[in-house]
Amino acid sequence: MVYLSRLISDTQEDKEKEERGDQAFSTSVYGSRWDIDPIPKYSLPDKEMPPHIAYKLIRDDLQLDGNPALNLATFVTTYMEDEAEKLIAENISKNFIDYEEYPMTVELQGRCVSIIARLFNSSDEETIGVSTVGSSEAIMLAVMAVKRLWKKRRMAEGKPVDKPNLIMSASVQVCLEKAARYFEIKEKFVYLTENTYVLQPEKAVELVDENTIGICLLLGSTYTGHYEDVKAVNDLLLIKNKKTGWDVPIHVDAASGGFVAPFVNPDLVWDFRLELVRSINVSGHKYGLCYPGIGWAIWKSKKYLPEELIFNINYLGSDQASFTLNFSKGASNVIAQYYVLIRLGRQGFTSIMRNLMSNADYLATRLESTNKFDILSDRNGNGIPLVAFRLKTKDIHYDEYDVSHRLREHQWIVPAYTMAPNIQHIKLLRVVVREDFSRERCDLFIKDLMQTIEYLDKMDKNSINVKRTAIEGWKALKSITLMAFKNQSHKTNGVC
Repeated sequence: MVYLSRLISDTQEDKEKEERGDQAFSTSVYGSRWDIDPIPKYSLPDKEMPPHIAYKLIRDDLQLDGNPALNLATFVTTYMEDEAEKLIAENISKNFIDYEEYPMTVELQGRCVSIIARLFNSSDEETIGVSTVGSSEAIMLAVMAVKRLWKKRRMAEGKPVDKPNLIMSASVQVCLEKAARYFEIKEKFVYLTENTYVLQPEKAVELVDENTIGICLLLGSTYTGHYEDVKAVNDLLLIKNKKTGWDVPIHVDAASGGFVAPFVNPDLVWDFRLELVRSINVSGHKYGLCYPGIGWAIWKSKKYLPEELIFNINYLGSDQASFTLNFSKGASNVIAQYYVLIRLGRQGFTSIMRNLMSNADYLATRLESTNKFDILSDRNGNGIPLVAFRLKTKDIHYDEYDVSHRLREHQWIVPAYTMAPNIQHIKLLRVVVREDFSRERCDLFIKDLMQTIEYLDKMDKNSINVKRTAIEGWKALKSITLMAFKNQSHKTNGVC
């Protein structure tokens, strides 16, 4: 059959253009008025725009972001396999909290909790856990639990409950300080020294008193990657608990090291094998090899998770228990974590983590061989796979911050920061070795780093100061947050 067509009049064409918008006939984003009009920023536009235009304008803005693969500051995973990304895309619309509608997703969470608990050497059938948005939420939940248990014991004994405290290293990640501040808990810090970058067990246990709700220990400092000695604290604390009649527990922040130590250093005793380790948090989106955000909070037994913190609801179609800070969250991250766990298994995780440690040790050795840097991090699997280092020579006209800024011109994002309180005069740089930081990429980084040092050596002091002033001015201009809120923290927090 042949279809006959009629001529469209100019009047009708103009009418259709007006109804659909004159940009409906543009073949190029950059030939439309959207290319010369300001993109909507701070208020809702009056009219809609075509989807391909909105996509292209936002994508163009995002091109100004750094390349995640060259972001050596972050612990967060920047690579997943195509199959994992496909699962994420296929399940991105699922709301995890709707247990009745998505029972299989909840089943996968239970499997993940069981796998991770066994990885942390739990042998208790009453071990319980939950997925979280990340380790920050997991730590909040763990701190709430230990505070409530302490409060219940004190009230049963007829003692005051208005002065709880939590003992931790001064090098803790900011989420622990947030938990203490938000839940009105006094922070009792064990401060570091120039030669000791981790909590000293004896000093930590000395700080314990009747108001101590727990001690938090780090399996992987974000400053230097070191593991704190959980076993030593456990052994000393057992003696003090027995002597005083207290029951002060240990929480392990294994955000970074929880998916590393079991495969690289399996003989290290830090987990549920220890009597006083009652809860552990770990980030699935760090060395759990998942995209953000997924974390896990695991309790050795349900008796360490007060029932009054768990909410039972039925308005989603069935009775279900909830222990989270938020309600709704995406299910795809839980699914992605299960994929990684069964895809890699113990053999796959061991191969990847040993490669990461090998590349970290290689980078540390290469840096040391230049005679330009001192290495502050540990090696041979005694910490998480990162390299923390500082300039060896102190009487030069540039510092670690200048090195970091110059590396940005090579597209490398390497954080420069100061150490924890009491040793904040120490400046350092840090490279986090992730799955996509290959030996080849490591060599390229060394090359650019040495070119940076050579460049800064040739610059005079005045030129360095001019550059610093320009950089600080740019930062102040770009950061609305810094202009609105003065940072009142006593330490460096932005190193994760």
